[in-house]
Amino acid sequence: MKAIDICIPTFRRASLEKTVLSVAAQELDPAVSLRIIIADNDEGGSAEPLAVALSARIETPLIYVHAPARNISIARNACLDEATGDYIAFIDDDETAPPDWLGQLLRVAEHGPFDAVFGPSIARYRPDDPAWIVARDYHSNIPLARDGVVETGHTSNALIRRQAPAFDGLRFDIAKGLTGGEDTDYFFRAHRAGASMGIAAAAMVFEPVEPSRLTWDWLSKRRFRAGQSYGYHARAEGGRMAMIAGSALKTAWCYSVAGLSAWSKEKRNFWVLRGTFHAGVVSTLFKVREEALYADADK
Repeated sequence: MKAIDICIPTFRRASLEKTVLSVAAQELDPAVSLRIIIADNDEGGSAEPLAVALSARIETPLIYVHAPARNISIARNACLDEATGDYIAFIDDDETAPPDWLGQLLRVAEHGPFDAVFGPSIARYRPDDPAWIVARDYHSNIPLARDGVVETGHTSNALIRRQAPAFDGLRFDIAKGLTGGEDTDYFFRAHRAGASMGIAAAAMVFEPVEPSRLTWDWLSKRRFRAGQSYGYHARAEGGRMAMIAGSALKTAWCYSVAGLSAWSKEKRNFWVLRGTFHAGVVSTLFKVREEALYADADK
């Protein structure tokens, strides 16, 4: 018998109901048991009434944990502390999973075998969303391998073997609970500790894009912070200077191409945002502080 704890950190999102119902409807081998852990990051425990109501509607055991306040790392760590299964799955509270999601992750994890497996988080846009954003799909989260090696991943769609040595005692950095990048950092540290990680391309989850995230300001801040996160954690000290130097050249190149693409909003913005990512990497040379992106209700 294999046991999987599905962890859902949450903060004031009504979409949590759809997320829970989708993961409770997973189609798995009878030898696999599920449990859902909801970690409520709201000071007031606003998700508790919904958690109680959902627990009465589904057959899957559901555990509610109050994990304040307004720091996503606190909620993720509360999930890790509560989990007892062979595997821990993470999904966001605004995502939904098709019935084969967890089975796909588990199949790849055991076939690898891998200590952690990541699947794609696919953005769902509306017909009237900005065309230049939709065309480049800035909001989907697709796991990547570099030179055939998966070095990090995201908790928007992940499965972790709980007792793998690299994950034993590993926790999310509280200092990154408002800036974002706490999951990228977490999995980079696991990778350096020897974790083997893979990609389950068919294990997709789906996320509607909130209107507040369809602005230039949000996207540029997000890309810059992503560059910072990569710059601070992707390389050991010995290789950071070469990485930063390369990113400086890439920044100049991207902004130059953006200037040559001024006639096309889609292409211009793509290259500016790409350059902004590399500028974020370069900023780590000067120890620029990572800006808080999640200080309000838009987690």
